[in-house]
Amino acid sequence: MRKLTAGLFHSIDGVVEAPNLWQFDSFDAELGEEMTDMMSRVDTVLIGRVGYEQWSEYWPTATDPFAEFINPVEKFVASRTLTGELSWNNASLMDKPLEEFVADLKETPGGEISVCGSVSIVRQLFFAGLIDSLTLMTHPVVAGSGRHFFEPTDPTTRLVLQKSRITSVGNALLTYGLK
Repeated sequence: MRKLTAGLFHSIDGVVEAPNLWQFDSFDAELGEEMTDMMSRVDTVLIGRVGYEQWSEYWPTATDPFAEFINPVEKFVASRTLTGELSWNNASLMDKPLEEFVADLKETPGGEISVCGSVSIVRQLFFAGLIDSLTLMTHPVVAGSGRHFFEPTDPTTRLVLQKSRITSVGNALLTYGLK
């Protein structure tokens, strides 16, 4: 069975929304190494409609290591409103409800599957028990406002620490699995 992973940039106060506004001065080489290692295991990406619409306008013409990863990789887009063929290379719409699609995809041959750029999809798959590992890349910053991954109404959920690393600028990379 294929492994489903997700990674979220996370402020010390729990914000996961718009990390480009608060992570810039703490994204160090060690975090870059961890990201490269994560990307090297992934051959399929899941993304939501909003992420697809934003990323498909920017990444196809970008020239950096993430562009080298995200452009050729197989991408499945979860959307209730997009239809037809998608313009971004190797991107297709999911043809079933998210949880059913992902459960079936995990049964196919291949490398890791990773959720990119969608807090909603990560939350849905996490609480459905489909995510095998969740990496929170906590930056030493208080973002102050924005969407949090965990909400006050979430059920109590026990996690098991699978891996941890602290970078030289104080990023805490914590990878958890469901207990």
